[in-house]
Amino acid sequence: MLTNYLKIAWRNLLRNKAFSAINIVGLAIGLATCLLISLFVLDELSYDRFNEKADRIVRVIFRGTMNGGQIAEATVMAPTAQTLKANYPEIQAVTRLRRGGSALFSYKDKTFKEDAVAFVDSTFFDVFTLPFRAGNPRTALTRPNTVVITQPIAQKYFGTDDPIGKVLRIKGEPTTYTVTGLIDAMPSNAHFHIDFLLSMANSPEATSTSWMASNFYTYLVLPEGYDYKRLEAKLPQLVSTYMGPQLQQAFGMSMAQFRQKGNSVGLFLQPLTDIHLHSSLTSEIEPAGNIQYVYIFGATALFMLLIACINFMNLSTAGATKRAREVGIRKVMGSLKQALVSQFLIESILLTTIAMILALGLIWTVLPAFNELAGKALTLRYEQLPGMVTGLLLFGLLIGVLAGSYPAFFLSSFKPITVLKGGNVSKTVGRSGVGLRSGLVVFQFFMSSLLIIGTTVVYQQLSYIQHKNLGYDREQVLILPQAWQLGPQQAVLRDQLLRDSRVANVSLSSYLPAGPSESNNFIVYADNNDAQLTKTLCYTVDYRYLATMGMQLVAGRAFSPQYGTDSSAIVLNETAAKALGWGDKAIGHTITHPDNDGAAKTYTVIGIVRDFHFRSLHEAISPLLMTLGQGGGNLIVKTKPGDVTGLLANLKQQWATLLPDEPFVYSFLDENFNKTYLAEQKTGQILGLFAGLTIFVACLGLFGLATFTAQQRTKEIGVRKVLGASVTSIVALLSRDFLKLVLIAIVLASPIAYYAMQQWLQDFAYKITIEWWVFALAGLLAIGIALLTVSFQSIRAALINPVKSLRSE
Repeated sequence: MLTNYLKIAWRNLLRNKAFSAINIVGLAIGLATCLLISLFVLDELSYDRFNEKADRIVRVIFRGTMNGGQIAEATVMAPTAQTLKANYPEIQAVTRLRRGGSALFSYKDKTFKEDAVAFVDSTFFDVFTLPFRAGNPRTALTRPNTVVITQPIAQKYFGTDDPIGKVLRIKGEPTTYTVTGLIDAMPSNAHFHIDFLLSMANSPEATSTSWMASNFYTYLVLPEGYDYKRLEAKLPQLVSTYMGPQLQQAFGMSMAQFRQKGNSVGLFLQPLTDIHLHSSLTSEIEPAGNIQYVYIFGATALFMLLIACINFMNLSTAGATKRAREVGIRKVMGSLKQALVSQFLIESILLTTIAMILALGLIWTVLPAFNELAGKALTLRYEQLPGMVTGLLLFGLLIGVLAGSYPAFFLSSFKPITVLKGGNVSKTVGRSGVGLRSGLVVFQFFMSSLLIIGTTVVYQQLSYIQHKNLGYDREQVLILPQAWQLGPQQAVLRDQLLRDSRVANVSLSSYLPAGPSESNNFIVYADNNDAQLTKTLCYTVDYRYLATMGMQLVAGRAFSPQYGTDSSAIVLNETAAKALGWGDKAIGHTITHPDNDGAAKTYTVIGIVRDFHFRSLHEAISPLLMTLGQGGGNLIVKTKPGDVTGLLANLKQQWATLLPDEPFVYSFLDENFNKTYLAEQKTGQILGLFAGLTIFVACLGLFGLATFTAQQRTKEIGVRKVLGASVTSIVALLSRDFLKLVLIAIVLASPIAYYAMQQWLQDFAYKITIEWWVFALAGLLAIGIALLTVSFQSIRAALINPVKSLRSE
């Protein structure tokens, strides 16, 4: 019997090739999109879960308030790890990581600039699951001058040679590093990716006892089943015990006095598996994800699947009238309703199985391009195929039953006497299912409108970021990040560039408002008020920094070689001036920066620079100070419009003359800025892609309903044409009902989309205001798309010869 059902199903599929193709393609695209989004969401949710102790690892973070300013940092003080281990026996293991910045590594005649460099404790591999290919994880980093590298790095520097025992040199440093361990490249779903793990013994701050500077990422392993909140509740006492004396020494106040003034600082714990999606801290090792995107894409996947199933039902129902007589004859010949239901369900399952196989092929084909777009490394490995294909086929069976149930029971319910006497089955169909089908169309365009509005708002925000006045000029600013290697020759190259007619200005500094930059915490107090502390950042800049970066002064002056006292001068941003209580009257006031040993340096305010965005627009501008210094890690070149290519070629020659053995590395500040928002850009592109696919699949559903309606009203259209109705009036008649449904969808979607996008925008400190025209645009697009889809069938029906329509009457 099953074989017979399959034969009939296959014959019906071939008999209605065009209709079946639309049905299969629509379902395949919907399923492929759903599965692709599911892979993306599952990858986001899997971050750091490859670690065997993932559910027991927590990161120590630093939070607090100081003079009304919020502090939320992913890094803590150097002695935190060992102090916690010594005081709390429930902690089973601790380890630290400190970023090493960029460095030029060399081996024999090979030299490469590397960015994924960090110092780690020897216990790093007791905490994180990073299997060794060679070397001993327990002893690999116990000695100074040792390094563990990843397999791609070993291939890059040593080819097929055994890397263990090989010696790497960092340009500009006398220290060499012996390779003592080899690991695989870190999993793509880790919250950090490091290629060079240097022994922590080589970090100059590793043994610091200061509780006043936070530069270390610190991780703990807790016992199984242990609630980390129990340990977190004990940490305020530890902070008072160890930070309190240093606070007293540096600022002359006890921890109790510090807190009485409305300040608070403390250590908190964050589960490892929360870092990627639930972290809103500064100083993250790598840009974190966002749980909101997971919710958005997860909902999109679910709705895409529902829309695909809805289309299937609509298209199947639309073709029902063509098989009405077949159902009537089968019933007269003795076929039971159960047999008819089985027949139509088999046809539905056959279509969904074909669609599922096609969806799998689509995913396999587009996955590399999607990975490129999303910045992911999602894979469908051959060893996964048997289980995956089985799961997908079972999934297809479920979808086939669910999606085909309504058409199956609907078709099998035709009364044979009505059908065989020539009764209007389609009229019966219309009365019984118009409400359901209308609801399905409203749902489809409700989702389409949501995605149109969401995509528009995302692109508006991204455009706002790209064009916002940042307080500095990021255009035509060339960065040479390895300028520190020049040493005394920095000034030589700077002076050569200043004489070049293609160069507007040149500065030397380790601090940049976009891209990789040094970070320097600076706790200060205003004038002699050492009871009121403010935590700031501090840039060390030269005389030309403000002019080179195009920053504007709102009061006072910039650093100048004409003033011999500028070594004790300071420039602050507007936010710092307000935080210190001066506003625009800061010039002439003093700022004191105490050291941990109780010493202090006092600076006189000479200028206030207009606020500029030196962090992501996700974060509000915080207090920033600038002090004078000569030299720095970056050579910053402000170029004039014109021959930038020629300038780069000339600069490369100059670099080769000064440092013939060092590679010439450069970037542009606007490129560094764009990288800051790469995640948002990719998310916007992905959302736009899925919005387009959802709208396309929704249009297939609307096409099905338009086809059904045209068939249902064929004779009515014939009568109207005989009575003189024009093609335009008939098209308007058939389109009117669909436009009502689309308008209802837009009205329902608009407030929900507004709320959802307002929630998304809360993640930005600086954001757009959602305007009314966004909803008007979404409505016009939805209506336009619906009209184009419906008009094809409406015009086709209106052009049919009325004689042909009425000949059976």
